[in-house]
This record gives sequence, C-alpha cells and structure tokens, in this order.
Amino acid sequence: MKEVLFVTGGCRSGKSKFALEWADGRFNQKVFMATCCATDDEMQQRIKEHQKARGPEWQTVEVSTALPEAVASYGSKGDVILIDCLTLWVSNLLEDNKSQEEILAQADALTGAIDKASCPVILVSNEVGAGIVPENALARQFRDVAGLVNQKVAACANKVFWMVAGIAVPIKEK
Repeated sequence: MKEVLFVTGGCRSGKSKFALEWADGRFNQKVFMATCCATDDEMQQRIKEHQKARGPEWQTVEVSTALPEAVASYGSKGDVILIDCLTLWVSNLLEDNKSQEEILAQADALTGAIDKASCPVILVSNEVGAGIVPENALARQFRDVAGLVNQKVAACANKVFWMVAGIAVPIKEK
C-alpha cells in the first residue's frame, strides 16, 4: 500500500523537520512542493532556512494555488512528494478570493491526485482548531476552511501524526 502521511501540529512544533527526516534516507528522487510565497524579507529568510534544512537533493516545485495539478504532474516522476504546507495553500486560495466551496473542491481534487499518484505523499499542515475563536471574519473563515481541508486530507491519509514539542504522536495508522 502506498503511504500517505499527514503531519499536523502547532507552529514550530517540528512538523517540517519530522516530514523531512521521514523521507530522507528512504527515497532518492524527492520532490518538495512549497506553497509559501515570499512577500517580504522576513519570509524570504524563512524560505532560505527551509531550503537549507532540506538540502540540494530535493527538487523544489513552487506551488501557490495549483497544488492538485502539481501533484498530478509529479505523482509519477519522483519517489516521494512532500507538500509543505496546506495552511499556506489555503491562505493563498483565500487571497485569490476563492470561496469555501471552491477551496473544498480544490481539496477534493488534491485528495484525488494523491490517490492517483504512484509515489508516497507527505503533507504538512498547521492544526488550527486548538486555539481561540479569532476576532475577525477573515481569520475565522481561514480557521474554518483550513480545518475542513485538514479533515479531508487526514481522511485520505493512512498515517497521521500530531507534532507536540518536536515529538510525533501517532493518531492514525492503517
């Protein structure tokens, strides 16, 4: 059975590090799908730190919104795909004025592309349901749709880990 690994947790909980370490040493042709857009100097520095952490053996594909299409395109080209992260992807879609229904349709397209991919897929996303209710409508919309996208991805994954202080807590293993 092809592995679909979903890694979630809070900010700076070790999600990306865990996902990278899980793939390193197991696979040769590694595809990293980066959903972050460099909008300022600080974000550019964060991107450089992520690039350094994963090393040159990863092929990086920058994907702001066309994630299902990218997975469909690379699903047979690599030994593994690592998507980091879904919450930035949702944010990018919201910035493109996509509705919740359109974003959830994209999430369905993503899970369909994952199902058709011949290689394992690792997905990283922030857990958004453990905090307080945001005070403004856009933040609540983001939290709601990101949580729904996480649920869809977790349902299609055969392994789900919740990261807490750098420790991977298994939630689901099929």
